[in-house]
Formats: sequence, C-alpha cells, structure tokens
Amino acid sequence: MGAGSNVGDGMNRPTVEGVRRNPLWFWCQVLLRIFFVGWLRYRAHGVRHVPGAGAALLVANHQSFLDPLLVGLPLARPVSYLARDSLFRVPIIGWILRHAYVIPISRERVGGEAFRRAVERLERGFLVGVFPEGTRTPDGRMRPFKPGFLAILRRAEVPVIPVGIAGAFDAFPRGSYRIAAAPVTVVFGEPITVSRSEAGDRQVQTALVCRIEDAVRRCQQQAERLLRERNGGADF
Repeated sequence: MGAGSNVGDGMNRPTVEGVRRNPLWFWCQVLLRIFFVGWLRYRAHGVRHVPGAGAALLVANHQSFLDPLLVGLPLARPVSYLARDSLFRVPIIGWILRHAYVIPISRERVGGEAFRRAVERLERGFLVGVFPEGTRTPDGRMRPFKPGFLAILRRAEVPVIPVGIAGAFDAFPRGSYRIAAAPVTVVFGEPITVSRSEAGDRQVQTALVCRIEDAVRRCQQQAERLLRERNGGADF
C-alpha cells in the first residue's frame, strides 16, 4: 500500500468484517449494554451520523479507560481503535484486543506501523477510532489535541466523525479501581470532510486540528447538557 492509495475505493467496496461484528464483539456488546445502561444509565445521541457502511475516522475526547467501549457500544459495526502495545501482553485482555480489531501503538515509536495499519483498516471499510488528547484527562476537562492523527488523514480521505463523551470521568477517573454509578452520555456529531491535501498542508494543519477539536468539544458540551437535563433517551 502506497501513500497515494485511494481509500475511497475501500469505502465503495467495504469488507464484511468492516461492517459486521464478529461473535466476540457482538456478545461483548450485549453484555456491556446491560451493564452500562443499567449501572451508568448510558445514553447515546447522533448515532445516525455514523455511516452504516464505508470507512470513517471517529475522533473523541478521552475521559476514561471506558471510552472505547462507550463509543462503540451503540454501533452495529466494529470500531478499530489504536491502543498501547503493552496492553496486548496482559493475559486475557491481550487476546480480546487481538480479536476485537484493536491496533497496537508504541508510545516510544508513535505512528509509523500503527498508522499504516489504521489506513489499511480504513481501506477495508472499517471505522477507526482515535483519542487525539493522547492520554486520559486528569481533571475531566478536554485537553488540546495532538496533531499525530493527521498522518492517517494524509493517506486516507475519509469523513471525520467528532464524538463527545461526558460523565465517564466521574464514573472511572484516572487512578480509580472501581466504576462508580455515574451517568454517562455520548454524542456523535455531523461528519467533517477533510481532504488528503488539506491534511498534508503544513500551513493549514494547525487550523484543521483546531477545527476538529472544536467539533469534538461542541459534542462534549452537548453531551454535558443532555447529561444535566436527562430528558432524552438512547437512540440505539
């Protein structure tokens, strides 16, 4: 696969595994829905913005270790996340990650192979998920985005779906060893069109990162409002 590969072709011909969950993913979702909806009073809004088929990059704020599960929970198709390679060495967890389409990424060698594999997944019609803050928030507030994820968009011309998470920090913050019964809401925003030339232009990269960061922040703020109001229900 070269840098000029056309991800649009993969979007037009998505693979079965990019659209359908494997049995492990399916049953994990079933069990997690029971837990998250019951314990965390989980709600998701805007799921209609996520395409039913074809590639897209989900970009979300990072409040908790629960975030990948919370983002993927209402979706009828798998999300291929980037996760620390050290997690793959943990018994049982590593096996689950390898069978749940997760891509290992090294903190010492950020990018490179992991981004190449992320682009390959997009070419195969997957949803790929990233958390550009780089690490979980220490206080619940969203941190500035790091531009590393643009390396994916430079090689993969796919829509960006902003995702805002609220409540996960209260449920399972950094340093905690138990999941508290705090309500959680996730909001999926409208897709953002980003061209490969735009992502590769150094003169506009900063503005592009700010544009995507602002979209995610608006989704998070909407999730926080819905969390306070608690008038709407889940849309899945």
